[in-house]
Amino acid sequence: MSKPPLHTLQAFVAVAREKNLTRAAAQMNLTVSALSHQMRALEERLGRKLLERGPRGVSLTPHGTRLLDEVAVHVDGIERVFARAREQPANTLTISALPSFSSSWLMPRLPAFMARHPGLEFNLQTTTAVVDFDREPVDAALRYGAGTWAGLTSEHLLDEQLGPIAHPKWLKELGKPAPADLAGWPLLGEYDDNSAHWRRWFAEFGGTLPKRYVASFTDVELLHRAAAQGLGVAMGRLLLAKPLIDNGALIVLTRERMPAKYGHYLVYPPCSAKYPPLIAFREWLHGEIARSPPKKAAK
Repeated sequence: MSKPPLHTLQAFVAVAREKNLTRAAAQMNLTVSALSHQMRALEERLGRKLLERGPRGVSLTPHGTRLLDEVAVHVDGIERVFARAREQPANTLTISALPSFSSSWLMPRLPAFMARHPGLEFNLQTTTAVVDFDREPVDAALRYGAGTWAGLTSEHLLDEQLGPIAHPKWLKELGKPAPADLAGWPLLGEYDDNSAHWRRWFAEFGGTLPKRYVASFTDVELLHRAAAQGLGVAMGRLLLAKPLIDNGALIVLTRERMPAKYGHYLVYPPCSAKYPPLIAFREWLHGEIARSPPKKAAK
């Protein structure tokens, strides 16, 4: 049996949702007669009755309900792709990124990319929410994770290292600590992760977790800034904390480091792979990383 054309399935979804041939025909820019003919042809092709026609409109048979459940999501996805293609100018790139990565790593480097591509309209959306590429007009995302996102292409960019960071005043007040000594310092926790990074630290280098933390944070950027304000010692992501370390607002208290469980990735749907602005952006990203790879500290 040959496959039904896409426009027939689109028409069926419209009829099933509107439950009215006149409204569905207007939506599809068809006459009611032409739409009725398409529905009959679809039923004949499948050998199943899909619609019950009545004086107040149409309703779905069990076969029609099953077909709607199976094809509607795909029809919607195809329509969204075409809508995005119509709405997005040819030389526009929209990137979603975590606020922490955007402010600490991407923004200081972005002027160089824009100078190289002066005709490109670059849109940056900063959010912690996971992007739904089927529903949102986003070409790619910069994300922190394990590198596996179903149905998406992910390219590894950078690994992250963890180390204790604090305002310089603590070093003056308490002296240079050994890794295990930090158990007695004012520590900042990570609420979402149950402070798993501090647990790993003391398990590896000695010492015990404190009974309580000075404060706990769910946002890594706030965690770093709280440490920079002198609130306590954070187990920081050193890549993201680098601007605060470079300007002297934070210092790394020990030479010891731990590799983070996750890394930074460029993530995009396969349909974006050949989009020229994204190709230019990903090549620039990899070039920036190759030119200035993060330093690996002693453990």
